[in-house]
Amino acid sequence: MQAIARQGPGGPEIWVRGPVADGARPPSYGSANPRRFAWVATHGGAGSSTLATVFGGFDAGRGWPRPEHGEPSSVLLVARTHATGLGSVLQCLDVFRRGAAPPGLALDAVVLVADAPGRLPRPLAQRVKAIESMIGVHRVPWVPAWRTGDLGGRPPRECERLARLVGPFTPSGGGSGVR
Repeated sequence: MQAIARQGPGGPEIWVRGPVADGARPPSYGSANPRRFAWVATHGGAGSSTLATVFGGFDAGRGWPRPEHGEPSSVLLVARTHATGLGSVLQCLDVFRRGAAPPGLALDAVVLVADAPGRLPRPLAQRVKAIESMIGVHRVPWVPAWRTGDLGGRPPRECERLARLVGPFTPSGGGSGVR
């Protein structure tokens, strides 16, 4: 193919590649639809309902989302940072590794919600590092207001990367569904 210049209605169009017919328009690639996510709790009390309310998205609870029923196929696994929570994440990651997850689901990331304020004890921090070596991990800090049910306001600053992943901020109540 050859780079050419041609005269268009607004002046010369420079560096058009490939054969160009008069009046031809560049191909349309459509508009990108925002990806919808399902928050999947790996254990009871993981925080998937809170995250769906704060960030938006679909709260699948402890079940798998059902894309055939219009639920999102992109999965964010949610767990607390205590030993049981981290163990349940590893079990769910193994389900995806073995190909035993329901067909059509895509695992996008793991979201770890702090189980208490402060730093993790060394054994738990080591388990988090092991999980991070397998998949992208987003950390959600301890938020005292969430404990009392105050889910209004903006998500914590430490969650900016997670907020960019799931899409534009929607004030509390922005979840798009709960099964």
